[in-house]
Amino acid sequence: MFRDREDAGNKLALKLRKTIKDNNFVVVALLRGGIVLGKKISDYFKVPLFPLAIKKIGAPLDSELAIGAVTFDETSYFDKDLIQHLNVDINYIKNSLGIKSKEAEELQRLFKSKISLENKKVIVVDDGVATGATVICAVKYVKKLQAKEIILATPIIAKDSLKIIKNHFDRVVSLEVVQKFHAIGEFYADFRQLSDEELSVYCSVAN
Repeated sequence: MFRDREDAGNKLALKLRKTIKDNNFVVVALLRGGIVLGKKISDYFKVPLFPLAIKKIGAPLDSELAIGAVTFDETSYFDKDLIQHLNVDINYIKNSLGIKSKEAEELQRLFKSKISLENKKVIVVDDGVATGATVICAVKYVKKLQAKEIILATPIIAKDSLKIIKNHFDRVVSLEVVQKFHAIGEFYADFRQLSDEELSVYCSVAN
């Protein structure tokens, strides 16, 4: 278990020393939780930090179970197999997509980055990966910006999700691969959500 996101970020930065060997990298940190780890990595390697607002779309009866995700510019990803398995109504998906994309847009507006990802090696950072919907959505967004290489860095990742995620990233770097779990917070002693004020501190280097 990690003490908090800063503890996880410090440990992940050390794990990335064999990966980040030049300054042609950009850290794309997922808001909210991923920004804490992303800033630790950005500061450690002295590379730019790009905050990215993505909102998880939870299942109708379980908001923690991600059936999809959407960015501030409406780039989206949905787990079709999971949606079919849960028999999720199409209207629920459409409504959720509209609501969550607006939430992401409002959040991104606060921390908009002017950093270019074109021909850059990108490290996508999140505080943990359960179903993988959020990070797969992130890689779709990053690919649109013509990144040269895309690597996922996360402290904890579900074993079943890793098999799918490997197909979307050039490389995956993690501290622990575990059997399927329900919530990322299980692996943190402190997993509270960051306020907008706290986010502004972590994102200051990107503005």
